[in-house]
Amino acid sequence: MKKREYYEDLMGRLKDPDYAIGYLNTALEDTDKDVFLLALRDVAEAWGTMTKLARFSRIHRVSLYKILSKHGNPKVDSLSKILHGMGLKLTVTKEQEFKHAA
Repeated sequence: MKKREYYEDLMGRLKDPDYAIGYLNTALEDTDKDVFLLALRDVAEAWGTMTKLARFSRIHRVSLYKILSKHGNPKVDSLSKILHGMGLKLTVTKEQEFKHAA
Protein backbone atom coordinates (compact mmCIF):
# COMPACT_ATOMS: atom_id res chain seq x y z
CA MET A 1 0.00 0.00 0.00
CA LYS A 2 1.39 3.39 -0.98
CA LYS A 3 1.83 6.09 1.63
CA ARG A 4 -0.93 8.22 0.12
CA GLU A 5 -3.37 5.30 0.03
CA TYR A 6 -2.55 4.46 3.66
CA TYR A 7 -3.14 8.08 4.71
CA GLU A 8 -6.47 8.26 2.88
CA ASP A 9 -7.53 4.92 4.41
CA LEU A 10 -6.53 6.11 7.88
CA MET A 11 -8.45 9.39 7.47
CA GLY A 12 -11.51 7.41 6.43
CA ARG A 13 -11.28 5.06 9.40
CA LEU A 14 -10.69 7.93 11.85
CA LYS A 15 -14.04 9.46 10.92
CA ASP A 16 -15.63 6.68 12.97
CA PRO A 17 -15.61 8.00 16.57
CA ASP A 18 -15.12 4.53 18.07
CA TYR A 19 -12.12 3.86 15.83
CA ALA A 20 -10.70 7.32 16.61
CA ILE A 21 -11.04 6.74 20.36
CA GLY A 22 -9.22 3.41 20.06
CA TYR A 23 -6.54 5.07 17.95
CA LEU A 24 -6.03 7.81 20.55
CA ASN A 25 -5.98 5.36 23.46
CA THR A 26 -3.40 3.20 21.68
CA ALA A 27 -1.27 6.29 21.05
CA LEU A 28 -1.45 7.16 24.76
CA GLU A 29 0.05 3.76 25.60
CA ASP A 30 3.20 4.50 23.59
CA THR A 31 6.27 5.42 25.63
CA ASP A 32 6.88 8.40 23.32
CA LYS A 33 4.16 10.89 24.32
CA ASP A 34 4.64 12.80 21.06
CA VAL A 35 2.82 9.88 19.41
CA PHE A 36 -0.40 10.95 21.16
CA LEU A 37 -0.09 14.52 19.88
CA LEU A 38 0.40 13.29 16.33
CA ALA A 39 -2.55 10.90 16.70
CA LEU A 40 -4.71 13.74 18.01
CA ARG A 41 -3.69 15.80 14.98
CA ASP A 42 -4.64 12.90 12.68
CA VAL A 43 -8.07 12.67 14.29
CA ALA A 44 -8.54 16.44 14.13
CA GLU A 45 -7.71 16.43 10.42
CA ALA A 46 -10.03 13.49 9.75
CA TRP A 47 -12.94 15.15 11.56
CA GLY A 48 -12.67 18.49 9.78
CA THR A 49 -10.47 21.46 9.24
CA MET A 50 -8.11 22.85 11.85
CA THR A 51 -9.94 26.16 11.44
CA LYS A 52 -13.19 24.49 12.52
CA LEU A 53 -11.47 22.76 15.46
CA ALA A 54 -9.84 26.05 16.47
CA ARG A 55 -13.27 27.68 16.59
CA PHE A 56 -14.85 24.85 18.62
CA SER A 57 -11.91 24.54 21.03
CA ARG A 58 -11.46 28.32 21.30
CA ILE A 59 -7.74 28.04 20.56
CA HIS A 60 -6.19 30.17 17.80
CA ARG A 61 -5.51 28.08 14.68
CA VAL A 62 -1.77 28.85 14.66
CA SER A 63 -1.52 27.86 18.32
CA LEU A 64 -3.43 24.67 17.56
CA TYR A 65 -0.90 23.70 14.89
CA LYS A 66 1.95 24.37 17.33
CA ILE A 67 0.30 22.36 20.12
CA LEU A 68 -0.30 19.38 17.83
CA SER A 69 3.12 19.46 16.20
CA LYS A 70 5.67 16.74 16.88
CA HIS A 71 7.45 19.06 19.31
CA GLY A 72 4.32 20.54 20.88
CA ASN A 73 4.16 20.64 24.64
CA PRO A 74 0.54 21.35 25.48
CA LYS A 75 -0.86 21.99 28.91
CA VAL A 76 -3.63 19.74 30.17
CA ASP A 77 -6.04 22.66 29.76
CA SER A 78 -5.14 22.94 26.06
CA LEU A 79 -5.61 19.20 25.53
CA SER A 80 -8.96 19.36 27.32
CA LYS A 81 -10.11 22.22 25.09
CA ILE A 82 -9.04 20.42 21.91
CA LEU A 83 -10.72 17.18 22.96
CA HIS A 84 -13.84 19.09 24.05
CA GLY A 85 -13.94 20.75 20.64
CA MET A 86 -14.00 17.24 19.15
CA GLY A 87 -16.71 16.07 21.55
CA LEU A 88 -14.22 13.93 23.54
CA LYS A 89 -12.71 14.12 27.01
CA LEU A 90 -9.53 13.06 28.74
CA THR A 91 -10.02 10.36 31.36
CA VAL A 92 -7.83 8.37 33.71
CA THR A 93 -8.27 4.65 34.37
CA LYS A 94 -6.48 2.25 36.68
CA GLU A 95 -3.61 0.48 34.96
CA GLN A 96 -2.65 -1.72 37.91
CA GLU A 97 -3.17 -1.92 41.65
CA PHE A 98 -1.21 0.77 43.50
CA LYS A 99 0.60 -0.51 46.54
CA HIS A 100 0.57 2.09 49.26
CA ALA A 101 3.65 2.50 51.41
CA ALA A 102 3.14 1.05 54.87
